[in-house]
Amino acid sequence: MKSFLEHLSINVSNPDKSFPFYKDLFMFLGYKIIKDKKDGIAFRKEGTPDFWIKITEPQYTKNRFHRKNTGLNHLAFKVDSKEEVDDFFNKFIQAKNIKTLYATPKAFSEYESDYYAVFFEDPDRIKIEILYY
Repeated sequence: MKSFLEHLSINVSNPDKSFPFYKDLFMFLGYKIIKDKKDGIAFRKEGTPDFWIKITEPQYTKNRFHRKNTGLNHLAFKVDSKEEVDDFFNKFIQAKNIKTLYATPKAFSEYESDYYAVFFEDPDRIKIEILYY
């Protein structure tokens, strides 16, 4: 059986913060908006899974996300060069005054000899990584 990951769906607690955050992120990374409604937005880029960002149903908002719990840990987007990681850092992270994790961007030779990444969080604290190796 041939298969591939077709889409990911992320529930967010505050659409007023998260929808603009994800719109900016995915547009910067070259995705196109395929749905933009009050209850959710979706993004597509040829050859990659779609991303659907939806409002968390009210009865579940008290259950806050933490990446150390069972389930999703983080999203990682690979780019074509170390310079593109730095470009993302300069033009997206710093321009939006987003706090990075682990004093990044920096090298992570414990992963791969040329692994280089920046880590940060979305408004619900989902960790996101932009990487090159």
